[in-house]
Amino acid sequence: MQAQCLCGAVHVTAPTYLQVHVCHCTMCQRWNGGPGFSLEGGTEVEVSGPVTRYASSEWAERAFCSRCGTHLFYRLVENNAHYLSAGLFQDEDGLELTQQIYIDEKPAYYALANEVCTLTGAQFMARHEGGEA
Repeated sequence: MQAQCLCGAVHVTAPTYLQVHVCHCTMCQRWNGGPGFSLEGGTEVEVSGPVTRYASSEWAERAFCSRCGTHLFYRLVENNAHYLSAGLFQDEDGLELTQQIYIDEKPAYYALANEVCTLTGAQFMARHEGGEA
């Protein structure tokens, strides 16, 4: 799959992965102004252009276009797994919401109607630590 940021300066190439995950953690809320919608990109993600990376925790970093500010991905430092902003791939057919994580941090002012797998922050971290994330 191929995508670019809002201004076109950053290009992203990633394996085809059509399952969209929604993260309701407080960091994603602050970063996105709401939940974070992402696609798992794995370790085979290629990014070119002016990118700024920010270590948002000891275990993850977030990246955005240095020119236009488009959110690109967050990356788990331990295993180099990339979670790409789903909005980058708006022209892809077949995207499907399959999971909501950090559901215990979701604010009360919205609710998604999709019936999908939901995990609390602790459940998600337990899967990540077990190599399942």
